[in-house]
Amino acid sequence: MPPEATSLRLTLAGALARATHRLAEAGLATPRRDAIRILADLLDLAPASIVIDGDRVVEPERRRWLDRAIERRAAGEPLAYVTGLAGFRRLVLRVDRRALIPRPETEGLVDRILARCPNGSVADVGTGTGCIALALRDEGGYRQVTGVDRSPEALALAAQNGRRTGLPVRWVRGDLTTGFGDAVFDAVVANPPYVSSQEYLALDPSVRDYEPRQALESGPAGLDASARLAVDAWRAVRPGGLLALEIAEQRPRETAELVARAGWSEVVIEEDLFGRPRYLLATKRNDK
Repeated sequence: MPPEATSLRLTLAGALARATHRLAEAGLATPRRDAIRILADLLDLAPASIVIDGDRVVEPERRRWLDRAIERRAAGEPLAYVTGLAGFRRLVLRVDRRALIPRPETEGLVDRILARCPNGSVADVGTGTGCIALALRDEGGYRQVTGVDRSPEALALAAQNGRRTGLPVRWVRGDLTTGFGDAVFDAVVANPPYVSSQEYLALDPSVRDYEPRQALESGPAGLDASARLAVDAWRAVRPGGLLALEIAEQRPRETAELVARAGWSEVVIEEDLFGRPRYLLATKRNDK
């Protein structure tokens, strides 16, 4: 092998060492873990393979691709946007700046819907990547799952994830439930924007500078979207049906009050795995 070919030879072990060093140099908290994730996702390998198969050679064209990704992460771009992938429950979804990155907390919202309304028809309002709608279709016994978003860009991403997973979800463009027409659902679920205007300014730059503002901020008190949805979803849920929301941990009482004022009954707040008030569940009474 010519000397110049040897000098250009890069193994997985070498790529991992280079990437870890660059990310540590940039001040990231978990440089090796981030480096393994980037290499694994972009090379379509299991994370363990990055370490176990360290002698495997990285092709030159892949090396340039990896270097660009590492620089994006070093500049502060969220890891999921760098790799273009995010795990959500049993699914691996495409993600980019068209929609909010799925969070582990939102997986708990899916658990609650599956427990309270495991079948029938359900609508996911503000679907973004489609993570909630697709997880419900994947794990529930629903005859129909609908995802709606007012952003055509986000809706296109959700549809792409539908094709990627092979899960049949009906995608509808609309603001809140306006795209549903006369359809009535057994449950309406949403992870609406719930960050106040002041809180938005204080968000970590990795969130504030990259993720879509309209999916995060919700007015001066962080309640605008939840208040609108509580009223709007009433007509789209059958009597006895469910409203399920992810909410701001700072405002559980205020959110519960606005939902009750909109006519919903049996309003309860449940905590996430970290003991934070995170989920609101409410019922449309049969006599309403």
